[in-house]
Amino acid sequence: MTTATVTPPWAYTLHLPRDPRAPGVARSTLRAVLRVHGMAELTDTAELLASELVTNAYLYSEGAYSLRLRGAGRQRVRLSVQDTDPYIPAPFSRRAEAPDALAERGRGLHLVTFWAESWGAYPAGGGLPGQGGKLLWVECGEKTGSDTG
Repeated sequence: MTTATVTPPWAYTLHLPRDPRAPGVARSTLRAVLRVHGMAELTDTAELLASELVTNAYLYSEGAYSLRLRGAGRQRVRLSVQDTDPYIPAPFSRRAEAPDALAERGRGLHLVTFWAESWGAYPAGGGLPGQGGKLLWVECGEKTGSDTG
């Protein structure tokens, strides 16, 4: 008789205060969650992606924000950050112009497009753009032999 193990879906939400230490707390939590779920090989990429999203929320929103981590299939994770700022920045918006090479700001979220396998954004709260904040999300997964060449 063959037995099968089904991994139940999982999700964690970390509520973060508007505090300069919060991005570090988010990265530590992310590492622990990935390790516990057997996804330690995703840590470097997921940490870069989460760090950019959480730091963006800290810098540009006025209130608290949250990081959500969710299993998205075999060796895949979806990271999302919800904050109080309704503005959806490039490259998550349709205004996806690359920042100037000498710009001091604005390159972090563009890095996300190179490292994430998919990404998107939704208005949050009131349901209308400009009200209630936003949610930015990204997904990353384990690289296979065909992904590396």
